Formats: sequence, C-alpha cells, structure tokens
Amino acid sequence: MSGLVDLHCHLLPGVDDGAKSLEDTLEMARALVELGFSTVAPSPHARPEYAPPELVEARLSETRAALAREAIPLTLGRNAENVLDEAFLRGLGTPAARMLGAGPYVLVELPYTAPVPALPDILFRIRTKGVRPVIAHPERCLEFERKGRAAEAVRAGALLQLDVGALTGRYGGGAKKLARAFLEEGLYALGATDLHAPVGARDWVGRALEELRARAGGQGFERLMRANPARLLAGEALESEGD
Repeated sequence: MSGLVDLHCHLLPGVDDGAKSLEDTLEMARALVELGFSTVAPSPHARPEYAPPELVEARLSETRAALAREAIPLTLGRNAENVLDEAFLRGLGTPAARMLGAGPYVLVELPYTAPVPALPDILFRIRTKGVRPVIAHPERCLEFERKGRAAEAVRAGALLQLDVGALTGRYGGGAKKLARAFLEEGLYALGATDLHAPVGARDWVGRALEELRARAGGQGFERLMRANPARLLAGEALESEGD
C-alpha cells in the first residue's frame, strides 16, 4: 500500500518562509518518510513577495533530483498556497493559475486575523470557473470562528484541510478547540502537515498524527491522510461525491 499524502508542505528550498536550504529540505523529507509519507505536493506561498512560478518549478526539479540522489523515497507533485484575492480569481482558468496537480482543485488560504464576509460569493466565483477550492487550516482563521461558517463553506463546495498540528495545540487553544470540533462534525476532507522547517518535525508531526488517528479512528485517518489527498492530487472526485 502506498504511504500517506501531504498536500500542504513548504518543502522547497528558498522559495518562501519554509525550507531555507536544500539541507533543510532533505531533513524534512527524511522525517516525512519516517512518519509514513510517500507523496508530498509542496505548496509554496503564491504571493508577490515570494518566488515566482518559474523559480518554484526549477526548485521542484532540483528537489526531485536531490531526493533521487539521496535515495529518499518521496514523490513530489505540483501545488501552491494561494491567497484569495482578485488576482487569484482572475487567473483561474488561465495558464497563470497555480493548481493542485493538474486541477480541478486549488489550495487557498484565508487571513488569520481578518474577517472575510464575502466568502460565500468568493467560493461561488471559484466554482463557476470549474475549480474546487481546498481551504487550508480553517481552524486557524478568524472567519471560521463564526458559528456555522465552516459548514457553510463545505455546503458551498469547499473542501476543508486540517492542519494536523492544531489538534495538539501547536497553534494555541482556540485553533485546537475548532480543529477538534470540525473533526467531530466531519467537516474535514483531508489533513496535512503545513511543515515549514525540520526542527522537531518528527516529534510534533508524529504526535499530531497519533492524535488524529485516536480521534478519527483508523478508517477516518486513512481517508484524511491517504485516500482523499491522493484522489485530489490525481484530479479525481472524492469517493462519497458524485461531482
């Protein structure tokens, strides 16, 4: 059986606030493999202050070569963590869009500390482009502190991606409470590490995965960390959905 699949990870060196060097990248990759991952779709921030797509593509190729050279069995896919702004919305459906794999899914992030009152409209606009938004770490975003907002986003066609570290309090008590509540309500479609650096990775990611397995059960864990993310990366619909 193939390993776990991580669709939110800042593994590529020197492109954003993630891995600073190839050494960081390789150490992070080794940690992920030890924890059971076989596939990662590195998700560099798609923001003007960070590396442009051309450099990201070059680093992806360099990282694949380095993993092969070091015999680290980790397969890499294409991805980006997109900001929900007008430039992103305009780019959907064009070659400028930075999709998850070949699409039709796209990883997006909301502000941590600002509300997004237009979220339903934004999600509708994304869906009209034939694209399915995957919302990163909703439990860490102010907008989803609003009662019922996460369920509303799911009804609007969004997929919610759990940052597994939130379950153990890595991002504070508020995020932990929301993460556990959303998990209990069955709102998450998948989990991910959002790993940015190698320091302590084996420990905190390992504990977070154990917590997820304890709370979701073996079958739920497999769905969130293996089956669903693999299907999204391949551009396939989730098994429980017909669209």
